[in-house]
Amino acid sequence: MGSAEQPPLGRVEREKPTVGQRIEGHFQGKVLAGLMQLVPILVTVFVLAFIIGHTDNFIRPMPFVKDQPWDFPGIGLIGIVLIFYIIGLFVSLTVGRRIMGSMGFVLRKVPVVKTIFGVTEQATTLLASDYNFSRVVFLEWPREGMVAVGFVTGRAYSQTGGHSMAIVYIPTVPNPTSGNMAFVNEDDLFETDLSVEDAMKLIFSGGIVLPERLALARLPRHVEAKEREFIGRFETRSD
Repeated sequence: MGSAEQPPLGRVEREKPTVGQRIEGHFQGKVLAGLMQLVPILVTVFVLAFIIGHTDNFIRPMPFVKDQPWDFPGIGLIGIVLIFYIIGLFVSLTVGRRIMGSMGFVLRKVPVVKTIFGVTEQATTLLASDYNFSRVVFLEWPREGMVAVGFVTGRAYSQTGGHSMAIVYIPTVPNPTSGNMAFVNEDDLFETDLSVEDAMKLIFSGGIVLPERLALARLPRHVEAKEREFIGRFETRSD
């Protein structure tokens, strides 16, 4: 009794999709692509509508606003922006910084509250510190042959000569408020044209939001070399 012919081991024959399956796959792919493009816009509109609606419900019923010429939809958001501006002016003064510092000191002593306040403070501090990062770099971390994103926050200079080292903050993914700090020789750093904003998107998304392309280069290993060692230009994509 003969047996059915079997495909060779290590090889799996795949059935070709039918016309209906190809149309269905094409339709689902385009719908998903359109949804992914619209989600950031829809979320932004929803958040703005939520904020404007709640601030209007809070400010418009006030006696000095209700039935006045400035009683119109959106006045709540304008009022909140003005309040933030006044607070910003206040904390720019010495007395304002002292008062806010005292409030923070008290909140850090309250159980449960100190955890929420601490995490929020770290996140806002990091987001507000984009301009304190002089540049984005890559460095071999945590071992040779593996590179990680880092932010240069400063420099350490030798007191006996012209030698200096870069102070690099290496954030964790997807929570960049925690990470590692390293003192690294300049010739051990990979320079990149990646902006701080794109690097933050890459970290917060856990590698999902990728830059379209990036270039890597580093200082020459030999003193007589005048130009940077160009590593390459890469295009990124999600697999």
